[in-house]
Amino acid sequence: MQPCWDKAKPVRARNSSRAIHQNSRRRTKPFVTINCGAIPRDLVESELFGYTKGTFTGAVVPKIGRIEAADGGTLLLDEVGELPIEAQVKLLRVLQNGEVSKLGGTTPIQVDVRIIAATHRNLLAMVENGTFREDLYYRLAVVPLHIPPLRERRVDLPGLIDSLFGSLKKRSRIESAQMSPGEVKALIAYRWPGNVRQLENVLERMLVLAPSNIITELDLPEELYAVASPAESMWRELSETGISLEAVERDLIAQALERFGGNQTQAARFLDISRKTLIYRMEKNRLSAEGIEQEHAGAKTNIAD
Repeated sequence: MQPCWDKAKPVRARNSSRAIHQNSRRRTKPFVTINCGAIPRDLVESELFGYTKGTFTGAVVPKIGRIEAADGGTLLLDEVGELPIEAQVKLLRVLQNGEVSKLGGTTPIQVDVRIIAATHRNLLAMVENGTFREDLYYRLAVVPLHIPPLRERRVDLPGLIDSLFGSLKKRSRIESAQMSPGEVKALIAYRWPGNVRQLENVLERMLVLAPSNIITELDLPEELYAVASPAESMWRELSETGISLEAVERDLIAQALERFGGNQTQAARFLDISRKTLIYRMEKNRLSAEGIEQEHAGAKTNIAD
C-alpha cells in the first residue's frame, strides 16, 4: 500500500492523482476513483469493499468493490473526510494488512493498491472533534500534497487557459476561435474562487456564446466584472519608469504583518494566500513577525512622544 493525501478541490484532485498514476510504475494498471461524499452512507462500504451473493436483499450477484477493482493500480478516495466512522475502521485494516473483506465474505482478498485520499476539509480539526480517526489520518498522510488555489499560482494561468481553451475548441468543433490579449489579461487578474472548474466553465460559456470567432473582453461573464481585483487597479497605477516587484511584495507583506501585529494567520488571510506561502515569502524577503511588531511598537512610541 502506498498512501498519500491531497488537500485539494475535486477537479484538481482527480487531475493531480491521475498524473501521479500515469507517471508511476502502476500506469498500466487501473486508475479508480470514488467520491466518498456523493455516495449514501449506507452504500459506502459495499462500494468500497464489495459484497457476496445473498449478503442482503437484492444482492443476486457478487460485487467487486472499488478497492479490489484498483488492484495493482491507484485508488483515489475523493472527499475522504466524508467517510463514515465505520468505513474508516475497515479502510484502516486495508491500509495496514493489504486485505479486503467483502460484506458477507469470510475470506480476505489480498490487494496491492496505491491509495490517494483528497479532501478540502481540515482533517486534523476533524481528528480533534472525533469525526475522523487519528490512526487513519496518520496512515494516509505519508506523503501530504498541498495544491494551492489558482489565485496563489497566477503564473500557471496562461498555460492552463491555453490548454483548456484548446480542448474546448476541439470538443465544440470551433477550431478557429481565438481570444484577444485583453481578455487573457482579465482572466489572469481574476481570483477564481471556483478554481479550475470555474475557469473551464467560463471559457466554455464564452466560446459557445461569443458572437464571433474572436473573443474579447465584451464576452466576459458578468461575475468577472462584478468582483474587482486589486491587481487590476495596481496595474493601472504603475509608473512608466518601472518598479521592483520584490520591493512591492516585501512592502505588502510588511504592511499586512504590521496591520495585524505580526499575526501570520490574519496577515495571510488578508493577502489571500496560505500561511505556508506567507512564511515562505517572509523568509525569501528576510522578514520576521517579531521585527515587524517591534518596528510597529517603536513607531507608536515615536508618535506618542
